[in-house]
Amino acid sequence: MHFYSNGKLLLTGEYLVLDGAKSLAIPTKFGQDLEVIPIKESQLIWGSFTVEGNCWFETVFELPKLRLISATFESDKEENAEMIAETLLEILLEAKKMNPDFLNANGGFLVKTNLTFPRKWGLGSSSTLINSIASWAKVDAFQLLWNSFKGSGYDIACAQNDSPILYQLNHQHPLVEQVKFQPTFHQNLFFVYLNIKQDSKQGIAKYRENMQNITQEINAISHISESFLKATSLIDFEKLLIEHENIISSIIKQKPIKESLFSDYFGEIKSLGAWGGDFVLATGNESTPNYFKNKGFETIISYKDMIL
Repeated sequence: MHFYSNGKLLLTGEYLVLDGAKSLAIPTKFGQDLEVIPIKESQLIWGSFTVEGNCWFETVFELPKLRLISATFESDKEENAEMIAETLLEILLEAKKMNPDFLNANGGFLVKTNLTFPRKWGLGSSSTLINSIASWAKVDAFQLLWNSFKGSGYDIACAQNDSPILYQLNHQHPLVEQVKFQPTFHQNLFFVYLNIKQDSKQGIAKYRENMQNITQEINAISHISESFLKATSLIDFEKLLIEHENIISSIIKQKPIKESLFSDYFGEIKSLGAWGGDFVLATGNESTPNYFKNKGFETIISYKDMIL
């Protein structure tokens, strides 16, 4: 069995998507494969591989009880093998609760996952995994996400769709509308990695700390999301970016990324997802890559090379 899930970027609605704002999200050309091979042994043998083909995480569970037998992990980060194995175990157990027949076959399974992007990019290494496990287990991926973690679910919607989407939560029910987002000025759009993998849980917690009545802001962001799709000029699009940044800045009490890091940049810059890390969207021209490289940011991806 083979499963594939798309990576994700949230162009509008960061934070507010959790509270019902209509948001524009885009599946990326990058994603994650999950391959399942039946074996005779009553074990689930799991291997996760990087985009370079190196195994960064291995674990073995005893079946059918899903008891952790061993785990190894290669990284220079603070994570450890047991933590990752426990997280994976939690997802598998929730999937099994939702479908008791999952993992009940005679024998076991050899599972291999392959990322097509560096883990640190924050394009959805967790959401692509959850979506593919849900497909394997024949359960609802949104419910599996919410049973295992928290989040809006836009990343699950991106994993399942091959075109940009407008995404909205309505009383914990995901509304997904496929849309076209191929602006005439797409050659002026760039995605820049900030060399930091942002912890979205921390970002959401900080957002919750500053909670207030934000109905007006939610409506404004929903309107901006729809306006993104209608923008016919780069100037109009940049006005929307500025407006969006100012709204989120006022809510989370944090300076926009352009103001804090790139005040001398000639174009506009918008954070994507939790502020302070992962990718930003920059408007610019052929000199844009050199500007960011001179600032120490080596990963600059054009619109056409990022968007599915």
